[in-house]
Amino acid sequence: MMPAMIISDNKVVLIDYTLRIDSGEVVDSSEGQEPLAYLHGVGQIVPGLERALSGLTVGDVKDVVVEPADGYGDRDPDGVFGIPKTAFPDTAQLEVGASFVGEDEEGNSLPVRVVALDGDSVTVDANHPLAGERLSFHVTIKEIRDATAEELEHGHPHEGDGHHHH
Repeated sequence: MMPAMIISDNKVVLIDYTLRIDSGEVVDSSEGQEPLAYLHGVGQIVPGLERALSGLTVGDVKDVVVEPADGYGDRDPDGVFGIPKTAFPDTAQLEVGASFVGEDEEGNSLPVRVVALDGDSVTVDANHPLAGERLSFHVTIKEIRDATAEELEHGHPHEGDGHHHH
């Protein structure tokens, strides 16, 4: 009999999961969908969850609590700032809760959410929506397999026809 495959670096892992925050609210879940596939060891999932899943095998069920430092980080008050309305395209649907991808001073992508509209100013929040939250994951390991050379090169799993186009 083959030894059971365990979760380790460069394995493609498929998990069913439910993510709750301290209020008990479910903020994400794979329920009713395909399991989440990720490449272990490359930072595709939050660090605290990735560490907790190392060494598990198919069929294992684990509850993992991830503190903000090992999840989406602490909230950065400097991540909330105003932008002139004129910086947005005329076609932008400016409303509280809307998400946009802008650029920082170095030209890196900077996803932001609109948190307030005030005259000619738009207040945005560049913090991850779950920054500062303690994350409670309920995870079931569905499948573990070796990553292909192409998956390792691309840094993520390919499911279905084997090709995602970014």
